[in-house]
Amino acid sequence: QLEMLVRNINAQPVASTTLVQVLRHNAENNVTNGLLAESLAYSSLQHSSGFRHWLQARKPGSEAAKEAGARPVLIHRDDGTLEVTLNRPHVHNAFSDAMKTGLCEALLLAHADPTIKRFELNGRGPSFCAGGDLTEFGQAADAGTAHLSRLARHAGQLLADLPAHSHVRVHGACIGAGIEVPAFADEISAAPDAQFRLPEVAFGLIPGAGGTVSIVKRIGRQRTAYMALSNASISAAQALRWGLVDHILEAPQ
Repeated sequence: QLEMLVRNINAQPVASTTLVQVLRHNAENNVTNGLLAESLAYSSLQHSSGFRHWLQARKPGSEAAKEAGARPVLIHRDDGTLEVTLNRPHVHNAFSDAMKTGLCEALLLAHADPTIKRFELNGRGPSFCAGGDLTEFGQAADAGTAHLSRLARHAGQLLADLPAHSHVRVHGACIGAGIEVPAFADEISAAPDAQFRLPEVAFGLIPGAGGTVSIVKRIGRQRTAYMALSNASISAAQALRWGLVDHILEAPQ
């Protein structure tokens, strides 16, 4: 493990160093201050040579299937419960800008309506969320604007501040934003097949959907650093032992 970690750090030294600095800062700060530090660091790294080299070396993936007007986030009200579903199953619910907007709208609704007592979040298809939509990576032309935009509508901050009880059910791939955002919830239930991973350092970045705050609060900064520097997959059983999730479901939902 040590050889693997050293190899990964040497491959992306700036992102690795920035990660550790941000984790140390966020371990001693509240959610709002932590997200501010994470966003500033993430926006800076989007213009770093490490991230640019990764972008240039990345093989373009196949074009995603057309979504035919389907909404990326579905919302259903059942009495005092707001049920929210990530709805891009054909791309494993890759966390696109449109999906983030839809999730924030659902969270704002739950903030505005005091009769909503429970907020339920899940995902359609084989995975809860396979992380940020890679087809949108590298589009930020201005670091300052990207930083302000990220904080103006942050799903993690809205989930952390939610008055209603929040519960997330995860399954399959839970990568990057697929665990960083749920980690802000009051309760996470994981299917036995759930796998958790933080791959951003390998891209020349750091977790940018709130993971340097939410995951640190759950498992501590050393284990968060291990996940991010190793890019290793963590099983549902390991996540339960660490406290990353609260329950393991009896069968996939």
